[in-house]
Amino acid sequence: MIGTILRRLGSAVMVLFLSTMVIFIIVGVSGDPLAELRDRQPPVSESVIAAEEQRLGLDLPITQRYVDWLGGLFRGDFGPSVQPARDIGVELGSRIGVTLQLVSTAVIIAIVLAALAGTISALRQRRWPDVFLTPTAFVLLALPSFWLAVLLKQWGIGINEATGYQVFATVGATSIPAPTEPLAAFLDTAAHMVLPTIVLILVHYAVWSRYQRTAVVESLGSDHVRFAVLRGLPRRTVVWSYVVRPSLVPIVTIVALDLPALFSGAVITETVFQWRGMGVFLLESITLRDTNAVMAWLLVAATAVVLFNLIADLLYLVLDPRVRNVSH
Repeated sequence: MIGTILRRLGSAVMVLFLSTMVIFIIVGVSGDPLAELRDRQPPVSESVIAAEEQRLGLDLPITQRYVDWLGGLFRGDFGPSVQPARDIGVELGSRIGVTLQLVSTAVIIAIVLAALAGTISALRQRRWPDVFLTPTAFVLLALPSFWLAVLLKQWGIGINEATGYQVFATVGATSIPAPTEPLAAFLDTAAHMVLPTIVLILVHYAVWSRYQRTAVVESLGSDHVRFAVLRGLPRRTVVWSYVVRPSLVPIVTIVALDLPALFSGAVITETVFQWRGMGVFLLESITLRDTNAVMAWLLVAATAVVLFNLIADLLYLVLDPRVRNVSH
């Protein structure tokens, strides 16, 4: 098992290294970060443009630029920004914290709800739980996330106006100024998180619950479940150990693949609710043509893809004994 873990780690490091090359080639040569400066009216002097090219390293060969950029990553330096006062690493760190606060809460709740709903729906096929949960999931699948976010925001504003109290905070991640007392700060954060978290939960719960239902249905018809029933094992043991536990492998896979997409999908939610997280950071960087900032965002996304898939591979070893046997 240790050998399997080490092989997975080696593959993850190699994929991450290759992703740095792809990111740098696609973004680093996709456009001129100084295009706005060159087109400015009245024209900017050539000496100013040459100084900016030197500061950003644009006067170096592309291979040298990649080596310098990669070396800087090991020091926590993502390179200079087109805005001299902007520290990409510091700003990215604060934005990651904001997005993680939103995404992690939504993911945990969505996984629990999807696993429960999918399992109950499969175990009660064509009965009232399945008749209710299946159409509900399809309705949620059909709802565009941006429309759902706008609808919930307007709904929250309507409740606030009807009650005369700010039950739901609809702008930003915290109030300005933020409360300093611990309980007040917690309640303020919760009020800001409720609506955007619900958006992310509903969108991903619908997909994950369908995968879970399909996996449980397939597991119910497998030979090992029939054998467990013939052995006279208790129903609870059969359902958990022989049906539910193996069926978690597919949902682990889809969650691992969807989690990085959650960060990019949070762009819409963060924009609607005006959270200054990873999504807004990407949009601002693209608008500024800040290539180093865009590459930093993509590198974080690539790291998330590799990390979550590595975690999924390790969870396979825990959830399904057959995977451990094959790996040996």
